[in-house]
Amino acid sequence: MTAGAAPGVRLYEVGPRDGLQNEPGVLPTEAKIALIGRLAAAGLREIEVTSFVSPRWIPALADAEAVAKGIERREGIRFGALVPNLEGWARFLGAELDVAAVFVSASETHNRRNVNCSVAESLARFEPVIEAARTAGKSVRAYVSTVCGCPYEGPVAVAAVVRLARALAALGADEISLGDTIGVGYPRQVRELVSAVGEALPLSRVALHAHDTFGRAVANVEAAFEAGVRSFDASVGGLGGCPYAPGASGNLATEDVVDLFERSGIATGIDLDLLVDVGIWLEDEVLGRRLPGRVLRAKRGERERENRKGRT
Repeated sequence: MTAGAAPGVRLYEVGPRDGLQNEPGVLPTEAKIALIGRLAAAGLREIEVTSFVSPRWIPALADAEAVAKGIERREGIRFGALVPNLEGWARFLGAELDVAAVFVSASETHNRRNVNCSVAESLARFEPVIEAARTAGKSVRAYVSTVCGCPYEGPVAVAAVVRLARALAALGADEISLGDTIGVGYPRQVRELVSAVGEALPLSRVALHAHDTFGRAVANVEAAFEAGVRSFDASVGGLGGCPYAPGASGNLATEDVVDLFERSGIATGIDLDLLVDVGIWLEDEVLGRRLPGRVLRAKRGERERENRKGRT
C-alpha cells in the first residue's frame, strides 16, 4: 500500500457473495464471518457479504441473516448484499446493511435463463426495491451482466448496455457495475463500451466487474481505468468459478488488481501482504484447495522459497 496516499481507485470486494455462491460446498457461517473480518483488516472498505436471493436458488448463502448479524461493523466500511425483490428487501432491511445490489442482464436470453423473466420485467421487479432503498437512505448498486458477450446469444450490442445503464440510473441506482460475466471481453472492446456508457452518465457512477476466463481481466481493468472508470469489483484469490466455462477462472482476483494499481503508483488503500494472508488462509484452512489468483500464487511461492532458505 502506498504510504500516506489517498486511494486513486475504489475496490468493491465480492468474494464473500459472488465467490462463495459458486463454491460446490457450503462453508460454515463462522468461516464466512471470519473471511469478511480478515478482508476488512486488509483494508477493503466495500464488501458484498451475502445474498438475499431465495435459499432454494443459492443454498450456499442460505445463512444470509446470520452472516450479517455476525460481522463486526467498523467505521468507514460499507457492507452490501444482493437483493432480488421486495421479499429480499425485507430481509436486507432487517440485516441493517449499507448497500443493496440489484441485477439484470443486457442479454434477453441470459436474463430469462437466469431469473426466468425478461429484462423489462426485471426492471419492473426491482424498481420498488430501489425506491424503498432510497427512502431508507441506503445506497443502491446495479449489476448489468453479459456486457461483453452472452453464452447464449453471443455478442451483445453496446447500445443495449447503454440503454440499460441509463434506465438503471433513472430508476435511482447510485452505481452501475458493468459485468463481463463470461470473461470474453478484450481491452479495445472495454474502452469502447466505457466510452459509450460515459456519454449516458458520469463515469463516477460506473464500475467494472471483470471475469478472467481467458486471462484478460487485468488488461480489461487497465483499459477501463484509462477510459475513466475508477471503481472495480474483484474477489479475493479469484474465488468463484465461471458457471458457463467449467474449470475456467471466474472472478478477477483482488490481489491482482491491487498489485496492478500499486505498482503503477495508484493507491488502493489495501495492504497486499495482508490480502495474500487472507488468500492463503482460505486455501489452507477453509477450502483445502488452491485458488486461481495469479499474484496470490506468485506471493505464496515467494514465501515458500524464503521459508526453505531459512531452514537451510
